[in-house]
Amino acid sequence: MNYGKALRDEIAHPRTTPLIGIYDMYSASIAAGHYGGFFVSGFGFAASHYGLPDIGFIAWPDMVNFAERLRLAFPRHHMLVDIDDGYVDPEVACHVVQRLERAGASGVILEDQRRPRRCGHADGKQVLPLDAYLEKLNMVLASRTDLLVVARTDATEPDDILRRAAALAETDADVVLVDGVRSVDWIRRIRTVIGDKPLLFNQIAGGKSPRLSLTELGDLGVDVAIYSTPCLFAAHSAIDTALAELGFADGRLPDARDGGGIGVRESTALLEKNISRNHGVRSTVSV
Repeated sequence: MNYGKALRDEIAHPRTTPLIGIYDMYSASIAAGHYGGFFVSGFGFAASHYGLPDIGFIAWPDMVNFAERLRLAFPRHHMLVDIDDGYVDPEVACHVVQRLERAGASGVILEDQRRPRRCGHADGKQVLPLDAYLEKLNMVLASRTDLLVVARTDATEPDDILRRAAALAETDADVVLVDGVRSVDWIRRIRTVIGDKPLLFNQIAGGKSPRLSLTELGDLGVDVAIYSTPCLFAAHSAIDTALAELGFADGRLPDARDGGGIGVRESTALLEKNISRNHGVRSTVSV
């Protein structure tokens, strides 16, 4: 299957395509029942795989291995992978892109940050000289076959944002992302300078960007919306609440029978779907 083409075709539809940020196989298993596309978030992966903030700790083999496992379990979902700055070196970036394409990724996001990098909605971001980033980006574009490539800038100065967005739109990148956009007016300004190039918008709870619906984003000319951390933050809240309630109940588990919550039966049924998508295995849940 040409996963890059499939995502391009989806983005070409006259509405905003949502891609949901997942952080591990279990969160992806739940998200797969609600949405047709994943965003493999660097924030979520750094948090779940290492227990560390999104400031450059990710090792590319770990990300590639995760993408391989995702594709095996979800053969028909779109899968956009955050590769940060391409792991610093342009040659490494090209190698990772080729590995991800062979693993079945639909696309990647390559940013123009310099080290030490930061989450796109954090303060203190620094960007590479534009020429240096464009050289890396063009090498990545030449190394892919079908993979969709999102060119991302983390510029924060107004003139530099527009200059870089326009320059990215002139490349062969499929989509442009300006991360940390602070207002609807700025979405409109970026939409104007990139012309007909597809535009991606990143939403993260508590981030710098406005909270907008898919309908509102569609009206603004946004083609793709990534939701970086809804699963991670929901899990944080739910786990914290569940463990607090377990303490209040003196260690007595809640009753998960008869629709009273998630128990071993429901969890096993969810996970068995990850086998049946590829092999047609019938459910064997009998707990």
